[in-house]
Amino acid sequence: MTWIRSDQRRPDQLRPVRFEREFTQFAAGSVLAHCGETKVLCTVSVQPGVPKFLEGSGQGWLTAEYRMLPTATHQRQDREFLKLSGRTQEIQRLIGRSLRAALDMAALGERTLTVDADVLQADAGTRTTAITGGFVALSDAIYHLIKRGELERSPIRHQIAAISIGLIEGDAFLDLNYQEDVAAAVDLNLVMNEELDLIEIQGTAESDSFSRLQMNHMLDLAERGIKELLDLQRQAIQL
Repeated sequence: MTWIRSDQRRPDQLRPVRFEREFTQFAAGSVLAHCGETKVLCTVSVQPGVPKFLEGSGQGWLTAEYRMLPTATHQRQDREFLKLSGRTQEIQRLIGRSLRAALDMAALGERTLTVDADVLQADAGTRTTAITGGFVALSDAIYHLIKRGELERSPIRHQIAAISIGLIEGDAFLDLNYQEDVAAAVDLNLVMNEELDLIEIQGTAESDSFSRLQMNHMLDLAERGIKELLDLQRQAIQL
């Protein structure tokens, strides 16, 4: 039996994606990223100074925080305060690693960029939406630093986007929604740059193993999706 997508998308088709820039007033960069029914507010703030291990190096730093609003899902979830869940810690580290790959830290100088990804509504793909939208917010923040004369040139050296792929009933599907994410036997998240070089692969067999051939097919599907996302980012920020 072949899985039929509830929204009638093709297996290789993204959900509708768009970026609302300058969504908040005070962040250096802010974007509300929409991926289907998933909505993530990505903001970037800039602070002088770096962590102790980088002091005096002339290098900058980027870190990330990720949270889900209590009503982002069907059932209200308690807010995370001092004790973060393992999932939250893992996702915000992924966002930080992915977006650091975009930057020349020496060109950034000794300042710290903090990317906050707040999930307003979750229909799967929150981490990949946070990375893809986070890059747009990061680009806006860097533009404002240059415009104010705080940077002579952009430290952005790569464009970054991320996507999910899953195996459902033996077939590969791009950009899973929640219904598909729950049904998937294999869940794969990929982060790539504009050269389609891999930054990170997170792949898990939820109920069964998967073959190298299936893996290759999912990677091919991911590349097509990433190309579309990169184009949508470029349209949003006019790269």
